[in-house]
Amino acid sequence: MEDDMAGTDVTACPATTPEQKAGIEPEQFRRVMGSLLSGVCIIGSADAAGAPCGLTCSAVCSVSLEPPLLLFCVKTPSSTLDAIRARGAFVVSLLDVESHAISDLFAKPAPDKFASVAWRGAAHTGLPLIDAALAHAECAVHDIVEAGDHVIVLGRVLAGDADPRRFPLGYWRRDYMRVLRPVDFLDGTDTEADWIGEF
Repeated sequence: MEDDMAGTDVTACPATTPEQKAGIEPEQFRRVMGSLLSGVCIIGSADAAGAPCGLTCSAVCSVSLEPPLLLFCVKTPSSTLDAIRARGAFVVSLLDVESHAISDLFAKPAPDKFASVAWRGAAHTGLPLIDAALAHAECAVHDIVEAGDHVIVLGRVLAGDADPRRFPLGYWRRDYMRVLRPVDFLDGTDTEADWIGEF
């Protein structure tokens, strides 16, 4: 990466600051970020009465290896976020490729979402872990940061596991995708349809 700027005339860069430039329209910003293929997760916790609660989230990523940190972003207000703030812990369940109905369920406000899915208490926190998850991470809240109309929740990973035999549910350009084959398998005869497809 050190050679990326080699041979570039940096004096040709504009002198304007980001604040001086026009902002992007919300719909255009959605199109830009929607072009990033992501996984689909259920963020689970429990309210003060111990009832499980959760939401669908595709804005999840790793942050640090030492200490092990990840983050997710959620729009406010959110009852699940309120529960996470109070409890100080949550579980990330990365959904497998057949779990788009679960994603739809948790993407909408509804009472007792967990009554409609198979789940279990995670080993370390006891918080809800979706059975259809191909990977999961149990987290303690590390920090919570306000960011525009969203909140960034940083979690310190306490435990987790993954099943290498299963494939994730993908989300791309506002639709679910099946990621069928690793890129390493592609050759000159393959097309995009051979390794990624809509439901």
